[in-house]
Amino acid sequence: MASSQSSVVSTQASNYEFLGPPGALLLCTGVPITTYALYFGCSEESGGCPPKFVPNEIFAALSDPEWWKALWDTQTTLPFIAWITFCVTAWAVLPGDRVTGTILRTGERKVYKINAFSTFVLTLGLAFFVILCYGSAPLTYLHRNFVTLLSASLVVSVFQALACYAISFRPGTLLALGGSTSNPIYNFYIGRELNPSIGSFDLKSFNQLRPGFILWILLDLSMVCEQAVRRGGFSQVTDSLWFILIFQGLYVADILYHEHEIFTKIDITTDGFGFMHSVGYLSWLPFTHSLQARYLVFKPIVLGPVWTTTIVVFNLIGYYIFRVANAEKNDFRNGKIDKKSSYITTELGSKLLTSGWWGRCRHPNYFGDLLMALAWSLPTCSPIPYFYFFYLVALLTHRQRRDDEACEKKYGKEWKKYMELVPYRIVPSVY
Repeated sequence: MASSQSSVVSTQASNYEFLGPPGALLLCTGVPITTYALYFGCSEESGGCPPKFVPNEIFAALSDPEWWKALWDTQTTLPFIAWITFCVTAWAVLPGDRVTGTILRTGERKVYKINAFSTFVLTLGLAFFVILCYGSAPLTYLHRNFVTLLSASLVVSVFQALACYAISFRPGTLLALGGSTSNPIYNFYIGRELNPSIGSFDLKSFNQLRPGFILWILLDLSMVCEQAVRRGGFSQVTDSLWFILIFQGLYVADILYHEHEIFTKIDITTDGFGFMHSVGYLSWLPFTHSLQARYLVFKPIVLGPVWTTTIVVFNLIGYYIFRVANAEKNDFRNGKIDKKSSYITTELGSKLLTSGWWGRCRHPNYFGDLLMALAWSLPTCSPIPYFYFFYLVALLTHRQRRDDEACEKKYGKEWKKYMELVPYRIVPSVY
């Protein structure tokens, strides 16, 4: 949303992240390539997970125009656009609370409508209605057209990022501090405008939670339906694939139910909206996070009692830490301070929690996230489905360092005192 005054500022190269403009350019090309590589590196069509790569065959495929044409299908692009339209319509039509965001540099506060969880419930309700009326076959469409849907998501998300970059030059636009450098490639990647909006419709918060997260679970459900068709019914679907659907569905449901918690996160308060968030949430998230489910379709694995217990325990411990830590943080930020809570009061008047899970490490919610990601990878028997876990390790480590740097600049000596009281970053007693 445009502010009442211009807030265009320039930052120095020393403030660049992601290795600056070269890193931004590498990510703008590398993210789509990696997304395709994860598909072709772990699929039936390519011969396994990982496939037996033969250099001559790879070069022959890449030089064949028909191979490139197979990546695109207008008939799957239209359903993807219809999916985005459905999510926008659900945001507009379904009832939802109004939540006030943090104070902007202009002194204003944005007001957000939240109903992501009800959109999720409506979507699942419609999906189960289709299954009850027509069986599992219709939902296998997502599995059968996975790669062309991936292409459609990339085209739509890149177009959205380009449009947001273009409109960020209109007068009076409130820019993100990190996205207003002198380098256009870096600004396009990181996001130039802080809060691109159409009226009260905020693009950044919408993209962060709705289309990508819900599509992730729809893809998982499609994989379950595909295995049901192949194996003769839902009763024959393997326990490993059911666990993936249930665990990841619970995780997404939790995030969407607690939608109000995202408005104090750095993604909303500080980052602009550009290629990183547009492609990251619309394309990268659903089509890479569903990798374990896609693998288990053509590599069905029956876990058995011992392995099942191990995986369930890992996931439940991770979810417990993730949920309790986030609840502690949210209650503390809303002034619900327990008598047993300990904290540091900074010169700015802010409070830094040093008890509960936040006394064990500085990002316990990340620790819970990692345990769940490991649990989702354990049912597989190939290194490629573990990509999500290792990617999350790198992502959350980077986010932790980024958060700590921002807090050190903001709080100064109080932050150093806080780090002495809470020395571990993500994993208690380890890191």
